[in-house]
Amino acid sequence: MRFAGVRTATAALSCLIAGCSLLGALRHPAAAPAAPVSPGAPQEPLPLANERFELEAAQDVVGVVQVVRATKDDTLTDIARRFNVGYEELLRANPKVDPWLPGEGREIVVPTQFILPDAPRAGLVINIAAMRIFYYPPVKRGERAIVITHPIGIGKVGWRTPEGVTKIVRRQKDPTWRVPESVRKEHHDNGEDLDPVIGPGPENPLGKYAFYLQWPSYLIHGTNKPAGVGLRSSHGCIRLYPEDIEQFYDLVPIGTQVRVVNQPFVFGWRDAQLYMQPFDVLEDDTRDWAKAQRKLLSSSLAARLQRELQAQKERVDWSLIASLASNPRGVPVPITDSAATMEQVLAAAPRVRNVLPEGSTWDGKSDLPMDEASFKQMLSETEPAAPGEEGGAAGADAPGAAAKTQPLRPKNGG
Repeated sequence: MRFAGVRTATAALSCLIAGCSLLGALRHPAAAPAAPVSPGAPQEPLPLANERFELEAAQDVVGVVQVVRATKDDTLTDIARRFNVGYEELLRANPKVDPWLPGEGREIVVPTQFILPDAPRAGLVINIAAMRIFYYPPVKRGERAIVITHPIGIGKVGWRTPEGVTKIVRRQKDPTWRVPESVRKEHHDNGEDLDPVIGPGPENPLGKYAFYLQWPSYLIHGTNKPAGVGLRSSHGCIRLYPEDIEQFYDLVPIGTQVRVVNQPFVFGWRDAQLYMQPFDVLEDDTRDWAKAQRKLLSSSLAARLQRELQAQKERVDWSLIASLASNPRGVPVPITDSAATMEQVLAAAPRVRNVLPEGSTWDGKSDLPMDEASFKQMLSETEPAAPGEEGGAAGADAPGAAAKTQPLRPKNGG
């Protein structure tokens, strides 16, 4: 089979048991015999870094899918935070796993391989379908291009995150949240009254750092509820783990372009194979993926990819594409190899230690994930608001904004 897979082999360590004989009477007593060393389980390799990647020219796929074994205390929110993936990303990759009791020793697929969105590789690119952000810093002379990627939370149904192009106009450490009336009303209807202004601190949903966009009232910010990253949990803004937004705050300059796309099916080349990475179609995506799937998928293949298909005289396996689209796992699979399957890709993925990868932004200690009850309470807050409530479209009149999908109501953060 031609598709690229990385199979990590581990070697078993043989134990030598030393034996001693007591000699006759000696001037000095003989040393005690060495304790026998019992053979242990093979040590799995450390996980690969999964946040920052150097790019070759025209490289479309970065990272490697990895598999870890859950400990007896692990939940999927624990593993998601440890490996800097979103909750939905991990849940999608492990559809038969209980998120709160995965079970000690259970293999967990960590989807840390990514196909870069079909968009110019400059500034910040956000794929809301993947719930992931990609940052392409300016390339300095003599250095290779890089991409840094992190999971995000996006607008829930009824407060969708707009698509289009904007830019960062300012940034703020310890921001203040001025709660719009529409958000206060929503919380009031749910039995909670919010203050009109929430200052810096643990109760501020903007977290410790915020970028303000040219689209009025839309922000890229941290969060006081890290478990909401990787969910449709905001009022239209883009949320990052606290450690990820802190990294970006020091790294991303004011004026950086921000491009928001909605690509549930992403395609890219790797090792002379065309790969597809399928995600769930967002509930409020107005395209009819059910009736016009092949047409929409064909249009998702960038012209560059189609030219390369023709140049290499390759053809995609449309039956495999349909199968992946109907059961998305968020894992890239080669689609120009008729023998490829999701099962083979996962079988070839390296088995690694369930520890914090080197180079992670998180320290492994701060803001530990919430418990199941608190998580379910947070999930209940992501339910769509009552139908029929509409308001103005924030961002519609912003200079230079080209948002194709406007939100149902204005908001300011959250």
